[in-house]
Amino acid sequence: MPTAYTILFAIIIFVAIMTWIVPAGEYNMKLDDVSGRNVPVAGTYHEIESNPQGIGDVIVSPIKGFKDAIGVSLFVIIIGGFLGVVMKTGAIDASIASVTNSLKGKEKWMIPVLMILFGLGGTSFGMAEETIAFYPLMIPIFLVAGYDTITAVAVVMLGAGMGVLGSTVNPFATGIASGFAEISLGEGIFLRMLMLIIGEALAIIYVMRYAEKIKKDPTKSLTYNTRKEDYSYFMNHDSEEEKKFPEYTKKRKLIMRLFVLTFIIMIIGVIPFSDMGIMFIPTLGWWFEELATLFLVAAVIIGLVAGLKEKELVDSFVEGAKDLLSVALIVGVSRGITVVMQAGHIDATLLHLGEDTLAKLSSGVFAVVTYLFYIPLSFLIPSTSGLATLSMPIMAPLGDFAGIGRPLVITAYQSASGIVNLITPTSAVVMGGLAIGRVPYNKWIKFVGKFLGIVMIFVMIVLWIAAII
Repeated sequence: MPTAYTILFAIIIFVAIMTWIVPAGEYNMKLDDVSGRNVPVAGTYHEIESNPQGIGDVIVSPIKGFKDAIGVSLFVIIIGGFLGVVMKTGAIDASIASVTNSLKGKEKWMIPVLMILFGLGGTSFGMAEETIAFYPLMIPIFLVAGYDTITAVAVVMLGAGMGVLGSTVNPFATGIASGFAEISLGEGIFLRMLMLIIGEALAIIYVMRYAEKIKKDPTKSLTYNTRKEDYSYFMNHDSEEEKKFPEYTKKRKLIMRLFVLTFIIMIIGVIPFSDMGIMFIPTLGWWFEELATLFLVAAVIIGLVAGLKEKELVDSFVEGAKDLLSVALIVGVSRGITVVMQAGHIDATLLHLGEDTLAKLSSGVFAVVTYLFYIPLSFLIPSTSGLATLSMPIMAPLGDFAGIGRPLVITAYQSASGIVNLITPTSAVVMGGLAIGRVPYNKWIKFVGKFLGIVMIFVMIVLWIAAII
């Protein structure tokens, strides 16, 4: 598979070609009193003079896109720096390793406890690549307890993955999508929280049932044929791998409290309490500038608490920012697609096409169809930030026509992207986790297939109910 950059640039070229074919048009706009944003007025679409985009427009579009999305991109980079500092302190690794070690001998309860912890990481900061370090720690413990490698892999991958699927304030999925849908990150947070709780519970029940089944009868394990080899391999690597996890000291406990507090402040800052009739909590109306400042200040405070020297703090911040530079660049390239569409005046034409088709569906059906539409699109564009940047400028206004809120469109997008990212072979997180756990890809698909079906039905029911009430 080509990289996300190549796919997105190919889409830019395709869209530019379409500006020579598709009629240009526009809508009359009006100010929505509730949301305070300009929205297209249904039934006012009309054709205008076309403005076909040439080679020069294609080449410069990612640069213009990056300029348009500079607030989002800078926010992503600063979040990366914040996470870089926190990871440098070893607090996250130490806290999860401490929980794991304290539950030795009670491995059955490790499943719900650890999946909840990974789920919290997924829903808050999109924990994904960070989970890779935990497989060597988890797998030997679960093998000794009488489980198999799939159980250990599922605890990490499904735990964090369902957290991402039910993202509440995940800046790389929900945050970027909200920005390009022109709504607050806090809008729709309670529905996403409900989906997180129920979805994570479903995952825990599914993994625990499988674990209990294979503990009673090991021959039912999907990796039973390699059980002896797995046991030998991981027992030989167990002690060496465990030494990599730092001790959970008082200082690291304080850092974790500050880490959690940062996200709590973030949630309070973005939720529009006044719109919900809650007046005793002030509505701060924070967005990318304020949130970027929050995480920058938090990174410095955590670095100082950890006792990092000035150079260590700066270097770890820069390293973390560098890790997410690719995400920021994808946002810019993705935004280039919208730049070309808008310059060629075909974005309104696409909206008009959606108004005549999808938006004529009932609100409940539209929400479900939007979710199903995003599933194949998530395979094509595995980058959640790229997919959000590409699609939200079109899909969010379609929600206006269909009579459903833009937060629900975002929930449909992140739920589809979240479920695909549990199985897509283009994901380094999926394939890396399976490789470390020595779990063949076909065995993972066999294990997780039924669960994905359950989750899809659950998500569609929730979306349908949320759309009609």
